[in-house]
Amino acid sequence: MHFSCSAAVRVTIGFLLAVGLLNTGFARERGPRVEVVCPFPPIPVTIDKQKVLAYELHITNFDTVPLTLKRAEIFANEEGNGPLGALADESLSAEMTRIGAAMIHTNSGNGSKDTRVIEPGGRNVVFRWVELSSNLPMPVRLMHRVVFSSSADSTVDTTLENFEVPVNQASVPTLSPPFNGGIWLAADGPANNSSHRRSITAIDGYIYSAERFAVDLIKVGPNGDSRYDGATRNENWWGYGEPVLAVADGEITEVVDGIPDNPPRVLPPVTLDNIAGNYVILQIAPNRFVTYAHLQNGSIKVRPHGHVHRGDTLALLGNSGNTTGVLHLQVTDRNSVLQSQGVPFVFSRFTYLGPGADYPEKQVWLPWVSSAPPGNGVVEFEARKK
Repeated sequence: MHFSCSAAVRVTIGFLLAVGLLNTGFARERGPRVEVVCPFPPIPVTIDKQKVLAYELHITNFDTVPLTLKRAEIFANEEGNGPLGALADESLSAEMTRIGAAMIHTNSGNGSKDTRVIEPGGRNVVFRWVELSSNLPMPVRLMHRVVFSSSADSTVDTTLENFEVPVNQASVPTLSPPFNGGIWLAADGPANNSSHRRSITAIDGYIYSAERFAVDLIKVGPNGDSRYDGATRNENWWGYGEPVLAVADGEITEVVDGIPDNPPRVLPPVTLDNIAGNYVILQIAPNRFVTYAHLQNGSIKVRPHGHVHRGDTLALLGNSGNTTGVLHLQVTDRNSVLQSQGVPFVFSRFTYLGPGADYPEKQVWLPWVSSAPPGNGVVEFEARKK
């Protein structure tokens, strides 16, 4: 192709101008060399009368020196509106986990690593749990200001400004109780420090938090305990053999049966195939699947592609898989126990009896409507009317 001399000059000048603009842009102070990812935007959910946004920030350090996350601020929609909250020091460390290592947060000098420190090439996760005042409108997006310091010069801070996380406005499914009445401990239920909340699984090249809002329901008997007459037989546990009910109308999409029930407190070697024990997955809406895990061997009454109605009996509560006499209940966006993202749900109604640590010595009697179960709280489900 033939270029005239004047055209070539124009091209050269344009190239030099672009390089000059790039140099000008790079003259500004460089921000932190990190990647920040939010794998699944938060969906607002009600716990009692408060709206909660739960999500994770995965931070990867691309620098050659360790970086310390010093402060994290959250704003509704725009930074100029004033922060919804700010975390620093121990409160920030308590919300963080280092991927690939069982690290605890501490600044006590006992040899444990502060989880705010992100090693070169390392990834740490910040578990956010934002509680919104009832008088505030739901934000469309959350903006973040994140401040780091480096081990090379801890006196100089670098700041990531205006990192945006959209708020997913999807509706939250309302479920009926999975049992016909009774008093149940919502073990490891929705809370920012529960083991379900902190569970991240890497499978086939992707990461998932299927248990983000999961709950383990343990029946509490009239003696105020989960068992009676010892703990050597599954039948000693109040919940063992309890009918498990459909929490909504839907279609059965997956059934696993034939896994033996464990002796109490004796767990099998856990694999991806047996961790849930015998289980049923019920699709209740597009991209909304309810998993019932740890069912009794041979008790499942439904089959794939069968349709059920709210309140139908699906199976009996057992002790199969990685469990000690609980019903593991979760709602996800895909038809998979682990290869899915956990989404929030609420129960139509229950009575909150107080924290599990106080029960039965101290009790409250509070009706909760359209609420997620409280983490490690005791709840009473109303028996169905005949």
